[in-house]
Amino acid sequence: MAGAMSSESAAPPKKSRKLLKGSAVGLGVLLAGGVGFVNAKIAPTGTGYYAKILCSTVFVSGLPQDRVVAEDLEPYWYVSGTVDESAGTVTARLMGMAPRTAVYREGLGCTLAIDTTEAELDAATPELPPRPDWSALDALPFPAGAKVETTVSGAGAVEGVDYPKLEAALDYAFADRNPEKPIRTRAFVVVYDGQVVAERYAEGVGEHTPLLGWSMTKSVGATLVGVLERQGELDHAAPAPVPAWHSEGDPRAAITLDQLLRMSSGLAFEEVYGPLSMATFMLFESHDTAAVAMAQPLAHEPDSTWYYSSGTSNIIAWIVRQTIEQRAKDAGEDPWSAYVNFPRQELFEPLGMHTAVMEPDPSGTFVGSSFMYASARDWARFGLLHLNDGVTPDGERLLPEGWVEYVSTPTPKSDMGDYGAQWWTNAGKPDDPDTRRFPSAPTDLFQASGFQGQAVIVIPSRDAVIVRLGVAHDRTHVDMDGTIAQVLEALPEPS
Repeated sequence: MAGAMSSESAAPPKKSRKLLKGSAVGLGVLLAGGVGFVNAKIAPTGTGYYAKILCSTVFVSGLPQDRVVAEDLEPYWYVSGTVDESAGTVTARLMGMAPRTAVYREGLGCTLAIDTTEAELDAATPELPPRPDWSALDALPFPAGAKVETTVSGAGAVEGVDYPKLEAALDYAFADRNPEKPIRTRAFVVVYDGQVVAERYAEGVGEHTPLLGWSMTKSVGATLVGVLERQGELDHAAPAPVPAWHSEGDPRAAITLDQLLRMSSGLAFEEVYGPLSMATFMLFESHDTAAVAMAQPLAHEPDSTWYYSSGTSNIIAWIVRQTIEQRAKDAGEDPWSAYVNFPRQELFEPLGMHTAVMEPDPSGTFVGSSFMYASARDWARFGLLHLNDGVTPDGERLLPEGWVEYVSTPTPKSDMGDYGAQWWTNAGKPDDPDTRRFPSAPTDLFQASGFQGQAVIVIPSRDAVIVRLGVAHDRTHVDMDGTIAQVLEALPEPS
């Protein structure tokens, strides 16, 4: 038939076939290399995050897996996770790749099994004292116990408090301004004159539910430094006790503990979160979070600039660990047990923070930048310690005199005069106080602040502590300034 092609003429020439074959092989190599790169370098960030958050929110907070997946892990829809309740583990994968497992241990929360095994983590679990009997605490008034009778829904009343306005403030704290960007407030507590005057919880969350504080953990780390300073074990003005920095000629030897606390150490660090970033590698792909930060060189002379760095907070946590473990060794005690019990014995128990859990990295150091869980009331108790100048409600001094003033005094180099020592401040620029973080609030306000809108707000001039906990993936929609303003309108003016 005219125009028809023979089978011979339909086949490409040998040279073309070789080119096609070579192209296919090349494409296959590229695809295999791309998959390998994703599996080795990118996917572990997502699977590590997924496993860690799912594990902690299920086993520490006690929330159901389907809710955690729908709310906490919403942006990670491409990752899947398996919860083994009997083993206390969660394993996450990205399309079958890059499996990461998080291991739950009672009293220590969840830890990713990186460069260690589940069995090794379980074997390294020290004996921790049991939690108190909640029924006994229910009979004791807040803050020592759980009995609260002065809230919006309670029978009691605090003189001068406008409870209808507080109710409206609670409504505002839980309201979504943009339905497509839900803020998912899970807990909100207001303490005035040492008493809980308002609180509300999302469905399935209660007064004893531990919730993640994210970077509010940094403020807890600074408090542990303060406890050790009161005990004569640390001096924040002295050079940071990091042996690796004190070899001859190392300029990092000049870094003080104060500069680490104030984020003015000058150490190189990239506070960016995403694939291949230093911060996410530190939190979700490393065995030793502090080692990642300690290995960084100086990018600036110490105290010459300010840069927010989660890495420095993990160095602080490492310093706290070394200090406690050395003291335990000198006393003939078990170092690891002494370390993990220290926050509970020296901070949480004296404050009545019985739900608090600090989670260690695989090396055993608490992740001081990010991973502490506590109920909203316990976070409020932490705020009260600082409202009361480091003294417990029972009159026991936990922090040195002047420590609270120190951590809440702005670091001169901070962007808007808004950062103290692991606490945010509200002073604003010295020549323009209207630049402060919360224009509607007094300048003496200081804050423990965390990712997703977590906040412990301390306002000494108003004798108030405000706690907000939730899961806002876009926290620009959490209007803390407006919320604080409404709360303060409901409280008595200072005399």
